[in-house]
Amino acid sequence: MIDPAVLIWIGVVTILLLLLLVLIEIHRSEKRRESEEMFGSQSFESKKKLLCLTEKEMHTIEKIVRQSSFSNKDAVFNSSILFEEAVNRFYEFRKINQIRTETLQSVSSLREKLGFTVNHKNCILTSSRQFVTGIKVTLLSNSKSDKEHTEVIAVDEKSWKVKFSGIWGENFYPSLEGSIISMRWTQPDEAVYSGKVKVLKVSSNELELSHIVDFEKLQLRRWIREQVLIPVQAFISHSSKLEGFLFDLSAGGILIGLPISEIPTRDIEIQFSLPSFGSDRVKIEILRKLSKKRQEYPDLYLYTASFSGEFGRIQEKVLQYIFQVHKKKKT
Repeated sequence: MIDPAVLIWIGVVTILLLLLLVLIEIHRSEKRRESEEMFGSQSFESKKKLLCLTEKEMHTIEKIVRQSSFSNKDAVFNSSILFEEAVNRFYEFRKINQIRTETLQSVSSLREKLGFTVNHKNCILTSSRQFVTGIKVTLLSNSKSDKEHTEVIAVDEKSWKVKFSGIWGENFYPSLEGSIISMRWTQPDEAVYSGKVKVLKVSSNELELSHIVDFEKLQLRRWIREQVLIPVQAFISHSSKLEGFLFDLSAGGILIGLPISEIPTRDIEIQFSLPSFGSDRVKIEILRKLSKKRQEYPDLYLYTASFSGEFGRIQEKVLQYIFQVHKKKKT
């Protein structure tokens, strides 16, 4: 009869041998991938020349591609989604904190040369690494009811920074270090991107934040928009009320005209009446001011805005109203 201890040792040795074989195969696969000819190699080389990449950028994009799961070598040039996917995989495998600063800087410059930042109109946003300085974002904390409307002041491959206004109280910001807060960025008339970020560091009037690599996206243009002319009252503060019009309406947001060239706060309340549905007073968030005015209403400044507050309730009413309008048009 075989001693149980011997059986255990045989089992351990067998498992170790299997693990060794797996590691050897992984190593061979990686080596093979680093040297084998990939599909799209000719196109890859042509695109490198067209983009006038530096020697460092060419070396970096080669490493990113070799680390990716793509079979086509030129895939990273074709889409911001694929580029960011390959970059994330590269950082996970090589450990971003162990990668040289020059290599990280070349990834940032590659992203800009490829047109994969929010500066470029047709870029698809999947990562906060695609942000640029100067864009406006909104921060939200579970501990505060007010929103922090702020501006991006720096972006690199490891983190990004925003300045804070002090609306949450000067003594509160240091307590955020190490905590998780929510962030939102609106691409006007297109989509609202949101996600959770970790506050890495708080210094003077700046917050350093971790990167988001998988945004939640609310597509604003998925809603049917209906042109309207509905009188509206806007409440900028307890003592300030303005008269204007809603010019178009959807369950995602509105186009509003108000007789004021600058709105001091992004969060206001409006009151209007939907035919057959009565009067509603709801919260909205101003997204941007349009450069043009309506010729027939030269005294009104145009603003795009999205519903906030009790979004579900007003969304249902607006959808029903638009449905009724379209039904009447068909008949």
